[in-house]
Amino acid sequence: MADAFPRLSADPLPAGTRIACRIEYNGSGYNGWQSQPHLDVTTVQQELERGLSSVAGAPVRVHCAGRTDTGVHGHCQIVHFDTPAQRPPKSWVLGANASMDPSVRVHWAVPVDEDFHARFSATARRYRYVIANALVRPALLPGQLSWQRRPLDAALMHAEAQALLGERDFSAFRAAACQSPTPMRNMHDISVTRRGQLVVIDLQANAFLHHMVRNIAGSLMAVGSGRQPAGWMAELMLERDRSRAAETAPPDGLYLVDVSYPAKFGLPATPYGPLILGD
Repeated sequence: MADAFPRLSADPLPAGTRIACRIEYNGSGYNGWQSQPHLDVTTVQQELERGLSSVAGAPVRVHCAGRTDTGVHGHCQIVHFDTPAQRPPKSWVLGANASMDPSVRVHWAVPVDEDFHARFSATARRYRYVIANALVRPALLPGQLSWQRRPLDAALMHAEAQALLGERDFSAFRAAACQSPTPMRNMHDISVTRRGQLVVIDLQANAFLHHMVRNIAGSLMAVGSGRQPAGWMAELMLERDRSRAAETAPPDGLYLVDVSYPAKFGLPATPYGPLILGD
């Protein structure tokens, strides 16, 4: 079980130390993760770097495990940076949080070896897509839940999702603007479960294509609501045609909930979340 109250060391770390952090954010008010200085928009990366730079007294540039799109949330985004100043982990966490908008939070900061890279050292990413399945759209948690007014058969969606397991060509769920040189990805695990009025799609893969999770979610909801027949997900995988799949699901209910790294880096454990799911 992850520790909800980790000890934040007050021992200063030398300038030049590489530091890894867990970042949580509500993506509703941001134009995605990646900094876009050429546009007059606010991104999560810009807000985080502003907070960390206020602690360092100098510019800080971060590198993340995976860029998220506009409106997508981060429960466990991992970043790293090389500190330009001597500061303890406690200062990086508390100081950055005091300077940033409440929609972005640093949960821990730990020193790591210089060969650690938030993106390239990662072995897997896990996302959860959370759907409020009710006749009326919920008034609470706006922007943090997707919504489907038609009843969803979560058991059928789970069975259909198993056609996506393994090293596969995910062209059917790849955005037209995707810049990856290959559509091949390895889906380690995928499940669909119901928790009262919430339906949760849980996916882990070595990496994801642009809009891949939202496109999968849209097609699974098409089957779960009866708009498409059983066996359709397997057909889509074989056809490899994005135009045959369902519409892209909204970003509202999508969360990056975990990033896996080799044990040698010793990063703190984090519950998958988000907190609204109670685990």
